Order: sequence, then C-alpha cells, then structure tokens
Amino acid sequence: MNWIQAIQQQFSQHKYAINAKILGDDALYAWTNLGYWTATTQSYPQACRQLADQLAQAVGLNSNDEVLDLGCGRGASILHWKNHYKIQKLSAVDMQQHCIDQLRHNLNSNIKFYSGSFLNLKNILPDTHFDVVLCIDAAYHSNLNLFLASVRPFLNSKGRIGFHYLMLTDKWQNLSSFEQEKYRLLLKSADVQIEHLHTQTDIQQIMQHYQFEHIQIDDLSERVLLGFADYMSQQKRSGKYKHFLDSFKIKMTAKLCNKLHADGLVRYIQITAQNEQ
Repeated sequence: MNWIQAIQQQFSQHKYAINAKILGDDALYAWTNLGYWTATTQSYPQACRQLADQLAQAVGLNSNDEVLDLGCGRGASILHWKNHYKIQKLSAVDMQQHCIDQLRHNLNSNIKFYSGSFLNLKNILPDTHFDVVLCIDAAYHSNLNLFLASVRPFLNSKGRIGFHYLMLTDKWQNLSSFEQEKYRLLLKSADVQIEHLHTQTDIQQIMQHYQFEHIQIDDLSERVLLGFADYMSQQKRSGKYKHFLDSFKIKMTAKLCNKLHADGLVRYIQITAQNEQ
C-alpha cells in the first residue's frame, strides 16, 4: 500500500509545490524559481539568486527598507534578503500553508509570516506599509489588475514594487483564432490565463492607472525562459530524473519555456515601479 500512499501524496500537494531536489537545490530553504542564467552560472541555486538580485537591484533594495516578499515559497528569498541585503524589517506571504508553518517553526527571528493569497492582502496583513514589495516569478499566475489593487495600499509613499510577469508581443495579434486558442490551452496548463496578459503599452497604462511612476519593463526571456530550458535539457541527459510526477511537472515547464522563447509571442518580463504618493 505504500506506493498508493505515495501517489496520493503527490496529487495532494499544492499546485505550486515544486520538488527542488530535482532542480538541483537540496537545501532546507530551497529556491523554486526559473532562475536567471548566464554563461558563468554554475548551479540552479545560483541562477535563482541571480533572478532575485536582478529584481532587488532594479528597485534599489537597501538595508533600511521594510520589505514584503510575496510568494516566498520555502524561504530561500527570505534568507537572501536578510543575509545578503541585511534587511531588518521583513514580512512574507505564501499560500502554501505547510511552507509558512515550517518557516515560522524553524526560523527563530523577527520575520513576520502570513499564509494566504497575495491577491487578498487586506484580509491577511495588519494595517502596515512597506518601502519595497517583491514578488519573484509568481505574479503572472494572477490577474495584473487584481495583483496591483491588492498590493498598492500596502506601499509607503514613494514605495517601490518589483515583480515578474508575462507579456504579449505585437506578433500575438497576427495569430488566427484557432492558434490563439491553442496557446490559451497551453498556458492554462501552467496556470496562466491568456486573458490576463497584455502588450507592453497596455501594461504601462495599467501601472499608471494604479498611480505608479518610473515604470521599467525589462525583457528577461533569453536569460530566464531559454536559460531554464537549456539547464533542464542538460539535467535530462545526465539522467537525474527520479520522482515521476514531480519530474513530469518540471519537464513540461521546461518545454513550455523553450516554446515561449522560440515562438516570440509571449515574453518573460521584470516590472519595477515607484508609488506616486
């Protein structure tokens, strides 16, 4: 009966749960993002840190900032902000209850952890404000308008925000309805709704509607999408795949990343901005 229980446990996991060991991170507080890959990247954890650093540097993160980390997962980003950037005032939100429970239990610190969706912050967080809100490799699973509407009330005057999203290119409009429908189903399998994605012009306007200024949109597609796909291709050749369901999810993600980059219809972007007020 052990194999039946193992399968049931796999299917009962949260939809965003990732087996980091397959990706190459055995740490207790493992990284689980797509990573930012360069010619000198030596490991998956290094690529993940580099993606976090891209975001932190773009918002000018410094030790005096009070920071909110959205979608903190197993806590690698939390420790990175705390240890590398010397952040003293730090809060984190994740919808995976077991991750939050483990972080609360294991991290003996003044970090504040909250369980729930970052689209529902008003019912999760106390009445507080932050200098910086960061969301690594997660916001594109949600509606951009709902994400910004949830986050903005918790930003200080001139507070900064940084997150990753997906963006439609001009080539998207040239697709037939049938081709767009195929893409809609493909992205839906990765819990991304095509209806939530926009062109760069529309993203700029949405950000301005929520009273953000100094909006910066950077295309990271080659470093992230192609980089992750290439890395997983190397992992496949090395024969490191073990757990079927976990590895299947990751392999499908890598294939999707490769297709998105090759087709050039959907780009992986980093968005940073500052609250006007």
